[in-house]
Amino acid sequence: MRQWRDWFYLFLRGVGMGAADAVPGVSGGTVAFITGIYEELVDSIRSITPAAFATLLREGPVAFWRRINGSFLLVLISGILISLMSLARVAVYLLENHPAMLWAFFFGLILASAVWMVRQVPEWGRGTLAGLGLGAAFAFALTQMTPVEAPITALSVFLAGAVAICAMILPGISGSFILLLIGMYGPIMGAIKGFQLDLIGLFLGGCVVGLLSFSHLLAWTFKRYHSLTLAVLTGFMLGSLGKVWPWKYTTAYRIDSHGEQVPLLQENVLPASYHALTGEEPLLGLALVLMLAGGALVYILENRLNARV
Repeated sequence: MRQWRDWFYLFLRGVGMGAADAVPGVSGGTVAFITGIYEELVDSIRSITPAAFATLLREGPVAFWRRINGSFLLVLISGILISLMSLARVAVYLLENHPAMLWAFFFGLILASAVWMVRQVPEWGRGTLAGLGLGAAFAFALTQMTPVEAPITALSVFLAGAVAICAMILPGISGSFILLLIGMYGPIMGAIKGFQLDLIGLFLGGCVVGLLSFSHLLAWTFKRYHSLTLAVLTGFMLGSLGKVWPWKYTTAYRIDSHGEQVPLLQENVLPASYHALTGEEPLLGLALVLMLAGGALVYILENRLNARV
């Protein structure tokens, strides 16, 4: 039985997930994993089925609420939404003005998370090592894809929500980055910042459909292939490190829907090369401090919040 403090820390987990999902390259699923609520989250979402609604009609709202773990979902989703609404501006500002430092923090966080996840795999063998490698290769290939510009229609916004939410609950695969790849990151973040309720509603509708469908597959894989699933998810996180490498050199630009020039293709470079290519200071010392801060946050979340699950 959770106490009020447990609910508060659950809300903070949601805030952390929302903050991570606002940044292309970082997954809210990573935060859920390192704070020890990932499998409960997947099982709770999976429980929202026609049978659950039959329980609502047959036994009433209290039984329905308990069956879907409603209090857990309500508190967590509230934290995610409040975080997205309040931190979207901050995330976009940092991404535009201090990208290397933001990436440095998340590089440390994801690397430490991957190390933590390696320890969660009960046993390593050929199958789990292969899963780790395939997961890493898939995530890395995904980060090398070139973003496109998509038309903004009701259907495209709905489908964007359905696809992105599947990535958002997978550690190491960023839902925001998927939105960036399909050309929907700017419009969706703009809708959130501008409170465009029509676009937000369509996007959330897609999220609900995608989430309810994908959660069944995830729950099945955890039940049947627990170690292999953990290994693949760890691979996803390791493969995504290329996306969050702090020092990048832009080789091509594109014009977005607002007529502004934004990066299209970027290459990861070493700090010394970054200075030579861009003329900007790599701020290596500060970046390393932020990497360590990201790793320290994982340690705090693992040891403090998990004690209150």
